[in-house]
Amino acid sequence: MDDVSTTAQTAPETAANGIVSASAIPADELARLTDDIVSALKTVYDPEIPADIYELGLVYRIDIEDDRSVKIDMTLTAPGCPVAGEMPGWVENAVGAVEGVSGVEVKMTFDPPWTPDRMSEEAQVAVGWY
Repeated sequence: MDDVSTTAQTAPETAANGIVSASAIPADELARLTDDIVSALKTVYDPEIPADIYELGLVYRIDIEDDRSVKIDMTLTAPGCPVAGEMPGWVENAVGAVEGVSGVEVKMTFDPPWTPDRMSEEAQVAVGWY
């Protein structure tokens, strides 16, 4: 998903690739961490839909702090989702296993509510909506 916000904290710097990074973490390490965190998120699946939570558009924001802790804002497909109590732990475990991550905090939100238009084409294909 291209609309997920990934940020790091502190004064902004412009990396060689033109991406503005607000981090004391070196740009190459920040890029690796970001890629590895996204890969980890793609291992977590909604048990009712055959697609991972990242491609479903359930991840709204990923913040990588200077101490390499990660804060994730995410939602569920519905507030009454049967795995609402378990999903944050799955995400914490997956992202916490990424090399270099010092800790993970997952915040669930339903504002804005999830809608199917947040799904990537890959997820739409997986669920037969494309």
